[in-house]
Amino acid sequence: MSNLTPNRPNRGFHRVLEQDHPYIWVDSCIQAWPDGDYANAHKHGCTAYGVTAFHPQQNFEQSLEELMYWHLIARKYPNLLVATRVEHIRQAKAEGKSCFILFSQDGEFAWGKLHRLEAFYRLGMRVMIPAYNRNNLICGGVLDVGDVGLSRFGRLVMKEANRLGLLLDGTHISRRATLEIMDLSEDPIIFSHCNPKALNDNPRNIDDEQIRMCAERGGVIGLVNWGPLCQKNGQEERPTVEDFIDHIDYMADLLGNTLHIGIGSDMSLGSYPDHTYDPWGHPDYPNVMARYNRVVGINFRSPLRFAENFDSFSDVPYVIERLGARGYKHEDIANILGENQLRLFERVWKPIDTVI
Repeated sequence: MSNLTPNRPNRGFHRVLEQDHPYIWVDSCIQAWPDGDYANAHKHGCTAYGVTAFHPQQNFEQSLEELMYWHLIARKYPNLLVATRVEHIRQAKAEGKSCFILFSQDGEFAWGKLHRLEAFYRLGMRVMIPAYNRNNLICGGVLDVGDVGLSRFGRLVMKEANRLGLLLDGTHISRRATLEIMDLSEDPIIFSHCNPKALNDNPRNIDDEQIRMCAERGGVIGLVNWGPLCQKNGQEERPTVEDFIDHIDYMADLLGNTLHIGIGSDMSLGSYPDHTYDPWGHPDYPNVMARYNRVVGINFRSPLRFAENFDSFSDVPYVIERLGARGYKHEDIANILGENQLRLFERVWKPIDTVI
């Protein structure tokens, strides 16, 4: 198998792999930008990019414009497609292509109008985070004041998501909201990019109760190599791929299997833009990056923002090797990289012509 050597020769940022690995990798959280090298996006070892389809916390019209952009990209690049069914993802792997799964990292585009969920589902959106860090009309955000659960409108949103086959994502929302959704929803949920709070007590990570409840109901937790969430308690240096795999080990030990573990890298295709700041001021949300910024600085485009040796999509063959060195078998690796997420998608997603 090519490119699985420990020293990773000829390493480059999102380098083109000489040979693909045998696994389907569903990356449940990425960002992509206009300068992304889409012509080579199928050559980085990732089968399905869970792309943030539009910026969070914006209106319906702008969200619609950005959502449709991915259909344009798929039309322009024959190596890419928008996946709305599991067979699209398996087909992409078989044909040496990659695909986008359209994720929303916020539900504010709905703004009290339930039919907008169906409109976006019909346009290809298949996963939705109800709130991005701040409280909104649907539920609480993980960084906002209080541990706010689902609103009355939020309960309607959850039921509508179940009707459509829209997978709900517990990332970025309040702890209480995640527990209420998992308790009330007919379908399991995903945490697309979170790590165990026991190893990194960051407000953005999730605790053992959330992990167990997600798994018990058939959901999946996408573990993330983004430095601020991967850096362990007390660690004052950049984490490595071995630290990232420690999070996988913790989850597998807690649950007793690898059937509810995925990967959501939070990496980018193209150049991550600078964060913008409102001159009128910002709410004093907890800074989830503060400790990590002291270690590596605040350059959001730097690969140092991610675990060493897993700071590029094209590092996944090396991650596969290191998982094998930890004793994970072929079936475990297949589960972690994509089969668990595909099983979840198969259970939740509905063909649009069957939505009543």
